[in-house]
Amino acid sequence: MRLQESGEMYLETIYLLSKKGANIRSIDVAEEMGYSKPSVSRAVGLLKGANYINVDSYGYITLTESGRAAAERTYERHNLLTDFFVSLGVDKEIASEDACKIEHVISDEVFDAIKKSVSGK
Repeated sequence: MRLQESGEMYLETIYLLSKKGANIRSIDVAEEMGYSKPSVSRAVGLLKGANYINVDSYGYITLTESGRAAAERTYERHNLLTDFFVSLGVDKEIASEDACKIEHVISDEVFDAIKKSVSGK
């Protein structure tokens, strides 16, 4: 199943919250993203149904293997694109905002070419 942009954003947020070492619940995701609790609950249900996340009996969210892979891919794209735009002289905040938009639609081929260009390999 191909993730939509919103699904990638939720997974990336859960991934970043998990890197902070905290137990994650829907309310944490809602607060981090600035979304309503019902919107997050719906997204959590969809992501759980697609096997991207697990939710235990206490409401704690963890990424599945496929969820972690998708989140890490999105996070890598965001960081690399941000750094690339900054290296071109773009303000860091603008670079990050634009990277957030582009990370969801850029093809693997173009991303890999940028990655290769940036790393020099």
